Amino acid sequence: MDTLAVCVAGATGWTGRAVAQGALRSPDVRLRSAVSRRAAGGDLGESWGGARVDVPVFAQVADALDGVDVLIDYTAPDAVLDNVLAAVERGVHVVVGTSGLSAEQYARIDERARERGVGVIASGNFSITAALLQAAALLAARHLPQWEIVDYAGAGKPDAPSGTARELAERLGEVRTPTPAIDTVGVAGARGAEIGGAQTHSVRLPGYTLAVEAIFGLPGERLSLRHEAGESAEPYVAGTLMAARLAPGRVGVTRGLDTLLLEP
Repeated sequence: MDTLAVCVAGATGWTGRAVAQGALRSPDVRLRSAVSRRAAGGDLGESWGGARVDVPVFAQVADALDGVDVLIDYTAPDAVLDNVLAAVERGVHVVVGTSGLSAEQYARIDERARERGVGVIASGNFSITAALLQAAALLAARHLPQWEIVDYAGAGKPDAPSGTARELAERLGEVRTPTPAIDTVGVAGARGAEIGGAQTHSVRLPGYTLAVEAIFGLPGERLSLRHEAGESAEPYVAGTLMAARLAPGRVGVTRGLDTLLLEP
């Protein structure tokens, strides 16, 4: 069995730590390096407050890529683009779990990745159940002409909409442009932001972890598809590592874990 060498950027964060620990448990994956500015220069296990795991921590992605097959990025919206492009330039495949990249930025990444022969797999949510919601929503959009999207998160989540909601809105817009809603009067912004042709709303309140809802409407009936995540990051581990295993077999950007799940 070939061993896949990975680097996890954001390995001391909420999701990145769970993914790094999942990589350490996987017999076909070697966690070769990690990126965390606050833990740079030390061992990853010790940065978690435990025993050494013999994984060095670097401050910058560019310094952590020697011998790495796949970069897994769970950092921050203001850092992810530079991280991805740094990896692509080095010929390293990438899994993007960080929110915040736009469709235009993904187009830029796709162009460069194809030039370098590199695979990039990106998803706003690497949960298996969230991917199934997205697959169901894409099917619904083929038959239902109007929809809106609502995403929910805790008061401290800075990006709005979430990566999950943004990706869902953009990909639904690729299926078709939804029928425009009636023009409204009142307070600007009350109808949310238009993404992929659909109104997209973000709720940020204490008590929420993460949730996204796609609501489709026809006269006299409504379809609501909703995914809710708990307080653990464990749901994102299996999908992220699945993507890491598949990225070296691809060229260019693949968006959505559902794309991988639906392939034969």
